[in-house]
Amino acid sequence: MTQLILLRHGQSIWNRDSRFTGWSDVELSPQGIQEAEIAGRLLSEVGYTFDSCFTSELNRSRETLRIVLSVMGLSSTPIQHSWRLNERHYGALEGVERWSAIKKFGIWPVLGCQIKFGAAPPPLDPTDKRFPGNQLRYSGIDKNELPFGESLQQTHTRMQPYWENTIAPEIKSGKKILIVSHKNVLRTLIMQLDGISFSQVMKLPLATARPLVYELNSDLQTVQKRYVDTINS
Repeated sequence: MTQLILLRHGQSIWNRDSRFTGWSDVELSPQGIQEAEIAGRLLSEVGYTFDSCFTSELNRSRETLRIVLSVMGLSSTPIQHSWRLNERHYGALEGVERWSAIKKFGIWPVLGCQIKFGAAPPPLDPTDKRFPGNQLRYSGIDKNELPFGESLQQTHTRMQPYWENTIAPEIKSGKKILIVSHKNVLRTLIMQLDGISFSQVMKLPLATARPLVYELNSDLQTVQKRYVDTINS
């Protein structure tokens, strides 16, 4: 069996303020920093180590991983970053507080993309600075691959090549892997690992900085999974 641990980043300042965040690169809140520290202590207490770690290009995810590894004394662990592990892009909703978004766009354009697997949010204009193709950090990526806004289905499709070609081979080789990413990317991975339906994944809760441990067989099928929630006294 091989081991995979999934961890959503700690609370960000826009999680705290109920704003759609997506690819917007906001910081962890003070609570989020504390959550990351607790996650590191939880994993250390149980005795976990990692051969390789994966995270997104977004600071809240990268900083969560840095804190976790620092707390665990594993700061030298190899880390790979990829835009394919970025959060779902919320298009024209990014940065907008939820009630303000409903007032501006209407209830169904906002609610629909939160309850339907294939529903995308209102898209960005190509000239909008929130479009990743207009940002220097993504200048090396074909603009045709970058989103103006994504459904959860499109997020899953965007993430899959990185999972299949980069992460999965390392797990199959027996390495212990930690992925620190975002709610919707991790939801699609859980959907795949657990074999749940599109409707089930839309209702799947995923708390910030709560480690989820998978034991996988050689075909990457789930043998067992559990949350790491308490530190032994």
